[in-house]
Amino acid sequence: MGSPFLRQDSFEGQPDTTPAELTCGEILVLGDSHAMVFADPRFRAQFPLHSFDVVAIGGATASGLENPNSKTQSAPKFLHAWRNSQARTVVVLLGEVDTGFVIWYRAEKYKAEVSQMLLNALKSYQDFLTVLKNGHRVICLSAPLPTIPDGQEWGEVANARKAVRASQMERTTLTTRFNEGMRKFCAENGIGFLDLDDQSIGKDGLVDKRLLNSNPLDHHYEPRAYMEMMVPELRKRL
Repeated sequence: MGSPFLRQDSFEGQPDTTPAELTCGEILVLGDSHAMVFADPRFRAQFPLHSFDVVAIGGATASGLENPNSKTQSAPKFLHAWRNSQARTVVVLLGEVDTGFVIWYRAEKYKAEVSQMLLNALKSYQDFLTVLKNGHRVICLSAPLPTIPDGQEWGEVANARKAVRASQMERTTLTTRFNEGMRKFCAENGIGFLDLDDQSIGKDGLVDKRLLNSNPLDHHYEPRAYMEMMVPELRKRL
């Protein structure tokens, strides 16, 4: 079955623009709740020549992009923003929900291998980026590493994901595999990839403690630490 993104109507109304002609002033950001860091005034102050239009949908997943019945309806919302944006640079940040919960949940639910569910998520994400690439410069960010420690069931997100029995180390390993799969795809398809894994992993093999949110109920990276890590790398690509 072909990708639901690769339909002719997905491309209608898009300008015939080559990557060399793209401008960087306005940037469209599509992602899950982790993408809200792009809306932080401290982040925007680091890029005075750019404006960021952030479309962040909590719970959005790479796996769900191909599902027309997904709860978040992220794909149609993202594509609507993409079609109606004047930006010619698109930054995409997805995957944390997949590697931290959805892939494990689906493997258990469908009695399937985690590796197969990983491949499904990667394929869905890659098909989506292929569409976004049409007439645009696309930059894909590596998915954040899991921050919820083993045994934590308090907090809204931790409680929602408690059905997943994978350890934090197993979730971390899956996240790095996911990011490596996206890195290779992007390199082969002329898509920028911002890989923060090496900077994010601590000496114990888990997420570096400096990235943990000061609010123990918040599974997002500490915004200032995330920005300090991301900004220098993003500047090289904008």
